[in-house]
Amino acid sequence: MKPSLIVHGGAWSIPDEFVEECRAGCRSALAAGWEILARGGAAIDAVEAAIVALENDPIFDAGIGSHLNRDGRVELDAIVMDGVTLKAGAVAAVERVRNPIRLARKVLESCEHMMLVGSGAERFASQHGLELCAPEELVLERERAAWRQCREGAHSWEFHLGHDHGTVGAVALDRYGSLIAGTSTGGTCCKMPGRVGDSPLIGCGCYADVEAGGVSCTGWGEAIMKIVMAKTAVDLLRAAFVGARHAASTPSGDVAPVTPQGLAEACIHLLAERAHGRGGLILLDREGRPGFAFNTPRMAYGYVAPDSSFVISV
Repeated sequence: MKPSLIVHGGAWSIPDEFVEECRAGCRSALAAGWEILARGGAAIDAVEAAIVALENDPIFDAGIGSHLNRDGRVELDAIVMDGVTLKAGAVAAVERVRNPIRLARKVLESCEHMMLVGSGAERFASQHGLELCAPEELVLERERAAWRQCREGAHSWEFHLGHDHGTVGAVALDRYGSLIAGTSTGGTCCKMPGRVGDSPLIGCGCYADVEAGGVSCTGWGEAIMKIVMAKTAVDLLRAAFVGARHAASTPSGDVAPVTPQGLAEACIHLLAERAHGRGGLILLDREGRPGFAFNTPRMAYGYVAPDSSFVISV
C-alpha cells in the first residue's frame, strides 16, 4: 500500500503577512512525517513527528505559541487515534508538557484509560519518561501582550494574529495499512480555565477507522462538538464505500462517485448550517486519498501528492 499524509495548521483569518510562515510550518510538518513513511516507518511515528513540528512552531496555536486563558496561562489538549484498534489516547488542560501529542501517544500505548487531564496527565507524563517544563516556557510575549490587551479593553481576535482559536493535526496511512489521526491545540484565547474544546475528544476533533478513513478537525470547538464532526466525516466515508460496492453490484453501475473532497465539503456545510459554526477539517480515506474543506477565510494545510511532491496551501 502506498503511504499517504495530510497535515493542517488551523483554519482562521490568517493575515497576509503570516501566510509564508504558515506555509513553511506545514512544509516542515510534511517533511518530518513523510521522511518516516517514505522509508517504511509507522503511521503513528509520522503523525507524532508532523504534529511535534507544528507544536514547536510558534505561528500555530499549539504547544509553544498557544493562546492564554483568562488567568494568563497556557492549557494544552491533544489526541491520537489508531484506526486499526479504535483505541485513542488523549490529554487535556496540561500546562507543563511541551509536546502534548507525545503525551497523548503515551496514554494510547501505556494507559488503561483513554483520556487524562490536568495534574493527573502531567503525573502520568513524568512516570513515563516525558520531561515536564515550567508553564512559563510555553508562553510567548506576543500572546502575553494580546492577553493584556483583551483584559484592558474588549476581547478581540485581532490581538491574536487574527485568530481566537486554532488547532494543528495530521492523518497518515503507512504501507502496512495502519491509519492514524492526531490533533493538538492551545484552545481559544481568553478561555475559562479548565475549558476543553473539541480537539481531544474522540469523534469531535479527531477520529480514525481503517475501514473508512481518518480525520482531524479545527475551528470553533463548541460547534464542532455539536455535530461530532470527525466521526460524522468518517461515517460519510464509510457510507461512500458501501454505496460504491452496491453500485458495482448493480447491472448499470451508474451511481455518481463520491469523493473524499466532496465529503469533507459536506461536513463543513453541516457545521455551518446545523451548528452555525466555522472551522475546517482534513482527512484521508481508507485508500489514502486526501480531502480538506473549511469555511473560514483561510486554512493552512498540506498533503503528499501521488508523485511524492508536497502540495501546500494557505
